[in-house]
Parts: sequence; C-alpha cells; structure tokens
Amino acid sequence: MSNALIIGAGLGGLSTSIHLRLAGFDVTVLEQNSQAGGRANRLTMNGFTFDAGPSLLNYPWVFEELFALAGRNLYDYLELIEVEPGIRFYWPDGESLQLSSRFDLLRSELERFDPGVGPRLARWLDRAGRNYRLSFERLVISNTDSPLKWLGALKLNELAGLGLEKPLYRQLSTTFHSRRICQAMGSYAMYLGGSPFDLPGLFEILPFGEINYGLWLPRGGIYALVEAMVDLASDLGVEFRTNCRVEQVTQDGVRAAGVLLADGERLAAEATVSNCDLPYTDVNLLPEGLAKSTGVRRAGRLAMTPGVMTFYWGLNREIQGLGHHSIFLPDNYRQSFNDLMTGSGISSNPPFYTSVASASDPQLAPAGKSTLFVLVPTPVLSRLDRTDFLAESERLKQLVFSRLRGHGCNISAGDIEVERVLTPRDWRNSFSLYDGSAFGAAHSLFMLGPWRPANRNPHLPGMFYVGASTTPGTGMPLVTLGGRMTAERVVEYVR
Repeated sequence: MSNALIIGAGLGGLSTSIHLRLAGFDVTVLEQNSQAGGRANRLTMNGFTFDAGPSLLNYPWVFEELFALAGRNLYDYLELIEVEPGIRFYWPDGESLQLSSRFDLLRSELERFDPGVGPRLARWLDRAGRNYRLSFERLVISNTDSPLKWLGALKLNELAGLGLEKPLYRQLSTTFHSRRICQAMGSYAMYLGGSPFDLPGLFEILPFGEINYGLWLPRGGIYALVEAMVDLASDLGVEFRTNCRVEQVTQDGVRAAGVLLADGERLAAEATVSNCDLPYTDVNLLPEGLAKSTGVRRAGRLAMTPGVMTFYWGLNREIQGLGHHSIFLPDNYRQSFNDLMTGSGISSNPPFYTSVASASDPQLAPAGKSTLFVLVPTPVLSRLDRTDFLAESERLKQLVFSRLRGHGCNISAGDIEVERVLTPRDWRNSFSLYDGSAFGAAHSLFMLGPWRPANRNPHLPGMFYVGASTTPGTGMPLVTLGGRMTAERVVEYVR
C-alpha cells in the first residue's frame, strides 16, 4: 500500500487525508498542536467556547459532497444552524445594511438605499449565479498548470461575462447605484489580499454565494465541523499524531523522502503533503539547499493577505442589538484598504468584524452570558516591525467599544469576564503562517488558477501542498476542495 504523510491537520490537510485514504493510501497526519483544526481551532475559558478563526460556514454543499464520497452523510456527524438574516454592515454615521438569503427581505433592504433595485437585483443574482457555477464547475477544481487550458474550459462568451476585465467595485456598481451596497459587497476583498478597486469583478461571486447558499453555524461552533472531519478520517483509517512537530522535509536524491521530526525521529513516505502555509513550508521546512535556492525567492515574491488581531471576550451578560455576524466599515473606505495592503502600521480607524456565536448557539456560553469575537485586519508582520501589540490591542479594544456604542450596543471592559487576545505574531507562531498572513497568498487576477503557486513542488518530486496559499485559494470550502485536488496530484505521481 502506498503511503503519504500530511504535515498539519487544518481543513485542507483533513480533506487531503480523506481523499487519499479513499484512494487506498496509508495516511498519517502530523499536527504540531494538541488538537486538529489549524486556524479553525477552538478556545475554551471558564465555560465560554470560541472558534479561534472562521466564525460562519458557507457553501455547505462542499462538505456534503466530501462526506458523500466516503459513503457517509454529513448530517450524521453534525447539525447546522441557519444564521438568517446573515451579515449586517455598519457605518460610523449610524446607518446599517442587512443581507439576507430571503429574496423579498434582501430586495426590501436594498430598496432603502437604491430605490427600484428589484429588477436589477434579480439580474445580478442571475449573472453572479452563472459565474459562480462556471467558476466552481470548470475553474476552481481544475488542476491544470496551463493558463490556456484553464481559460479554455470556458466558451468565449462565458469568459467575457466573468468580469475579469474590471475591478470588483466597478462590477458591482454596474448593478447597484448605492455606494453603501457596493461598499458592503466589496468589503469581501479584505480577506482576499486586495482592494475592491483592484481585485477582479469575478469576486462578486463571494457575496452571491453567501446569499444563495446561506450562512450556517455547526452546533457547538465551527470546530464541530473539524471534529466531524477528524471522525470521518479516523473511521476510514487515517492515523493522527498530535503534539508532533515536523523539523524538515527529507530528501532522497532528487525526491522528497518523508520528514524529520523535532524529536529526531524520521518518517518515510512516497508522498509528503504540507498543510502549513505554502511560503512558510518553502522557507522553513524544505531541505536546506532547496529552501535557500528556490523557497525563499518564491516566498519573497508572493503578495499576502492581511494579518489579524483577534479578541475573545466572554461577557457577563447577554448582548443586545448585535447579531451573530457584523462588519463595521470606516468612513475612509478606499483609504482603509490602502492602509491594510500597503501601510506600515495598524490603521487609526480600521474595518473590523464581530461574531456573537452564542446568539445562534446558546450552549457556547454559560446561561445569561455571551461570547463576543472581534477580528481586526492588520498589515502583515513585515510591515509592523515597530508595532507595540500590547498598546495597539488596548487602542483597538476602545475603538471597538466606541463603534459598538454608536449603534446602541453598550459594552465596556467591566462586562468582560474572560479575555484572550491573539496578535499577528501569535497567529504566525501557533499556526505556521508566513509573515503572519491570516488568509494566505493574495487573490489578484494573476494569482488565480494556474498562476497561483501550484499544489506540487516543481523542484522536489513527491512534495505537495494544500491550504490557503496554493490552488484554489483561501476559505474553508476552497481549502477543502483543494484537498481533493492535491490528492489527485499525489495519486497521479505515485501511480
């Protein structure tokens, strides 16, 4: 039986392990932390339960398909709670906009900002829906290294309708006449490592996907999905070793031969897959000569998505006036993206989002209390050299309190029963994130498909990648689909 080692038990690594096991491989997953999940981890403090990173599940069909391939039903492993209405966007002047998966509610809400939008909204849903289907059926899951073959999967009229030739914000403004609607839907760009004024219009499929497929919370939090995937992989015979740190990928001649563990043990494998961030792997885990000759150079060329400062607050009371998921946008919308992508410090007034998961699943907090998660995007660590993270965390904390008060949600330090803060440096150190980037390599036009770093190393046969910085991209559904793609590469190589 062919064997494979997977470094890291994030969703991408878990997905790869399942697909390889289904293909008949002997699979071992090596996780440096005490539990699986990677960025989708769990924190518990005095009866409060927090998801460390992702706070909502989108595109549940991706996970339904994964379990179905193994002959299992996702819903035998977990329960999903619908979060409806979905995300609410807030501006400093007190205005807010609520998205919904119910067409009548969505149309009524958008009419407040853009009278007569109904027919245009219907046309946008049709256009974005077509592009979503084309993307996921023909582009996202393609393993080709050829740009011509990748683009050739679409007819010319389909390709012309993708919106690749115009920025996201302009693509949205062809339908919506309100800057508030365009700002809300364009804000997804912050997680893609770009600005809605630069990233391609194709990415309007992101707000469409959440509207069309809804937003969900597994009962018990996002980590319940991780547990479900671990259970499935274990049921199939995947071996897990936690608290197991990989020191280096080993080499036999020109090929990857397995790994050297931090305790000195060597493990051999026909295929080695890293679910650590791709540039982190290239710089820190590849054989020394290869890391110096190609890894550092490739990593240095990659544009990365932002880092994050995250706050986990267990509150001594229930929160009023704040839904499950909220995004707070600043007045200086365009400048905030410039600060995030090119600034040398954390913005004085950055966008941020909050999640009150206990509003959807009360068991995540003690009775009568609440969980509040806050995520503030920051520049990557290489542009934060002089940042005092302790001082910045306190400043951002007060900024969040002020913005919440402006929308009728009064929270102060006295309401916080338990607290934990993770800086970009903490995220880097805990989850092997290159330059502290929270969402992996950026997603500009020439960082998609075959232009994105491939899921196999061109200089080291037998070395593969899965996760946010390789194809197809960032986000729980995409890295899970990426596990299937990486497994296909491994099978092709070994057999």
